[in-house]
Amino acid sequence: QVQLVESGGGLVQAGGSLRLSCAASGRTFSNYAMGWFRQAPGKEREFVAVISWGVGSTYYADSVKGRFTISRDNAKNTVYLQMNSLKPEDTAVYYCAASERYYGSAERYYRSGYSPYDYWGQGTQVTVSS
Repeated sequence: QVQLVESGGGLVQAGGSLRLSCAASGRTFSNYAMGWFRQAPGKEREFVAVISWGVGSTYYADSVKGRFTISRDNAKNTVYLQMNSLKPEDTAVYYCAASERYYGSAERYYRSGYSPYDYWGQGTQVTVSS
C-alpha cells in the first residue's frame, strides 16, 4: 500500500508560481511512475503531467506545456510540480497518483488515461486569481 499526501497549494495571482509536492510512503518510491491530475468545479479530472520511473521521462498536457515542470526526488520519496505563469484556468484541485505498472515511456502513461494509477492522494487546492 502507498500513501500519497499533496501539499503546496494555495491562492496566487495570475502570472505567479506555486510548487506542489507529493510525499509518498510505503513501498519503493523509485519503482513508481507518478502523475499529476487536476479537477476544476463541474469538470472531469484531467491529466496534467507524468514522470516515469527509471530514467524519469516526462510528458505534459498541452495546456501546461512550457509552464509546468514535473520532477522527482527518489531519496525523499517526493514528486514535485513546479507551476509558473499561472492562469485563472489553472484553478483546480490537484491530485498526485502513483502507478506500479510498467508502461515504458511517460507518453504511454498519458495515453492510458487513469488506468495505470493504483494510488491517489487527497488533493490540494490551487486558486489563481485574475
